[in-house]
Amino acid sequence: MTRTPPEERVEADDADLIRRSIDNPEHFAGLFDRYIQQIHRYAARRLGVQAADDIVAETFLTAFRCRAAYDHAQPLARPWLYGIATNLIARHRRDEERFLRALSRTGVEPLPEPMADTVIGRVAAQEEDRRLAGALTGLSRGDRDVLLLVAVGELTYEEVAEALGIPVGTVRSRLHRARKKAKAALGTDHEKRQDT
Repeated sequence: MTRTPPEERVEADDADLIRRSIDNPEHFAGLFDRYIQQIHRYAARRLGVQAADDIVAETFLTAFRCRAAYDHAQPLARPWLYGIATNLIARHRRDEERFLRALSRTGVEPLPEPMADTVIGRVAAQEEDRRLAGALTGLSRGDRDVLLLVAVGELTYEEVAEALGIPVGTVRSRLHRARKKAKAALGTDHEKRQDT
């Protein structure tokens, strides 16, 4: 398989790569190379590493199959890819909720990290992770999707709106509500911990 030369990948915007991939599928590899790590990190934070591998594969397969319908007025495919990944994650919702409940109980997140660099930080952060996972479990699907697309996916409000097919105002209200609920859940737990 011939890969897109690196100089072409750097210069081409996402819409151009997708357009060129219709005639020459190898160009789609440029899009894959640009976003695989971001999409994988997002999916892993939602469902764990093993499920993330499947979500990433499904995301790019779906994107490849639907590339002819891509809106070429959008120069960045990032929101489109995050939208596909979020929809696929919705299918795995039970797994995500089970993952968050387990993280809430144990405080152990199954993301691979170098042992020497993280042992001390992980011990200190386990309680916070547990509390955060508990707070995330209490959010509605829409609120959790928006919060995690902003916090983990690092998407802008406009990109989240595009990814989920909702107005920017809805993104803002869901994010505000999610942050408020998460803060309340974390604050309540924090106050209880300090009282004991």
